[in-house]
Amino acid sequence: MTDAKKRVTIYDVAKVAGVAPSTVSRAFSRPGRVNAETSRRIYEVAEGLGYRSQSPARLDTGKVSKILAFVVSDINNPFLTHIMRGFQQEASQQGYTTLLIDSQESDSAERSSIEKIIHLVDGVVLTSSRMSDSTISQIMKVKPVIAINREVRGVPSILPDTDRGVRQAVELIASHHHKRLLYLAGPESSWADGVRWRALAESCDELDITLKRIGPYPPSLMGGITASRVWIRQQSSAVMAYNDLLAIGFMKAVQNAGFNVPGDVSVIGMDNTITTALTTPTLTTVATPPNMLGVRAARTLIYQLQNRSKQQPKTVTVPMNVFLRESVGPVPTPA
Repeated sequence: MTDAKKRVTIYDVAKVAGVAPSTVSRAFSRPGRVNAETSRRIYEVAEGLGYRSQSPARLDTGKVSKILAFVVSDINNPFLTHIMRGFQQEASQQGYTTLLIDSQESDSAERSSIEKIIHLVDGVVLTSSRMSDSTISQIMKVKPVIAINREVRGVPSILPDTDRGVRQAVELIASHHHKRLLYLAGPESSWADGVRWRALAESCDELDITLKRIGPYPPSLMGGITASRVWIRQQSSAVMAYNDLLAIGFMKAVQNAGFNVPGDVSVIGMDNTITTALTTPTLTTVATPPNMLGVRAARTLIYQLQNRSKQQPKTVTVPMNVFLRESVGPVPTPA
């Protein structure tokens, strides 16, 4: 008997029926493309397991929907919002509608939401996905997938040139004679956080800067406030955060505690969101144009949909640079 607490998915049906997940998907969404015997077996297994298709009858015609799913880890993150806007505009120009899914930093919510709408869309874009590589690979067996800010073997990816951007940031720190850098880490499940940390470690080692890491923290203002309490106990002259929100929360908290930015501590964020120009001082940050990430993702996915037999998984790298503002200054002079 099926555990009532665990929702049955197309992957469960495929395993028992002895077919691919994509075959189960077609059996429910486009029955005319699956032979009668296979469809009968799939329906019997699905009924026995208690599976209920989320696919509406209007998609049973076998026609493409011209709808693309755009999945973000947190819609409140302005960087991800800008990526979505670039994607949506490019997709619209090519005749596609965008369906937005906000997973709220939850891998289980992300997977569950995708499974509910997988029959409605032609393809899926995952932005800073929190799901495992194996889960993403399973979804790709059903519909074409593009990953933004995340690299998964066998999945086309759109990535910022993190090594280049981080190197520029560390060179900036070194040019102001800082010898100690503290990194405020982002979510533990973030692929990008691991990439940024490795790039930082390599650049700091080459430029003779002592690097330490604290966290993980939520990529939010509150996460930065929490991190500031640790910094106050073990101060470094420079701090680099996983993203701008974390950096801004940190900066405001240390200012409220009586410290000066950049007089006592230089601060660097990541993403170049609009908030970086509104802080006092304005925030130096590292970023790739988020709109460009979205546009590249839309073009790559739509090309894949239109040229399935020709498309090979590939990585598209978008330049990443430092945006210098007021939050970075010389290393503090001892009193």
